[in-house]
Amino acid sequence: MIILASGSPRRQALLRQIGVRFRQQVADVDETPLDNESAQDYVVRLAVAKACAVRQQSGDDKAPVLGADTAVVVDGRLLGKPADLAHARDMLQLLSGRRHQVLSAVAVVQDRQAVAASVSNVWFRALSEKDIEDYWKTGEPRDKAGAYGIQGIGAIFIERLEGSYSGVMGLPLYETARLLQDFGIQVLD
Repeated sequence: MIILASGSPRRQALLRQIGVRFRQQVADVDETPLDNESAQDYVVRLAVAKACAVRQQSGDDKAPVLGADTAVVVDGRLLGKPADLAHARDMLQLLSGRRHQVLSAVAVVQDRQAVAASVSNVWFRALSEKDIEDYWKTGEPRDKAGAYGIQGIGAIFIERLEGSYSGVMGLPLYETARLLQDFGIQVLD
């Protein structure tokens, strides 16, 4: 049994997919990027910070805590979650017809800590204004980094993916399984 330091339904589903038993506790961590912080350093720092914050709050000194963070990056610019339609439109227009990166980091904290990261390249087809507005109306982009979800309707925009599908969803399973096994947690249980 582990503690998942996330409220993400996608991360929960991915852990269940590989047979990991967990309980959930949401981390309260400031997600503001630091000055001159690279995207990779940002997701690694947040994954560790979330796991450490929940470990301190939980009072359970035995269960490993898993924290994760995912960022969508274009030209070195981090794209967070859209505040409104105008913000989502700006992000989706930026992604339209080109490649971007999705960085996902996962950290496990117990009596020690370990972290791993995944970098995926994603190519979007060109999007029309109608595509963007219709997609916004579905409600899907509202709580997603980069204003899209690969596991949902947003998949129709993706021409190609190189890397980790689960990492783009928010939890790179290859890296997650390896870290959990290093902490003695059985996967595929």
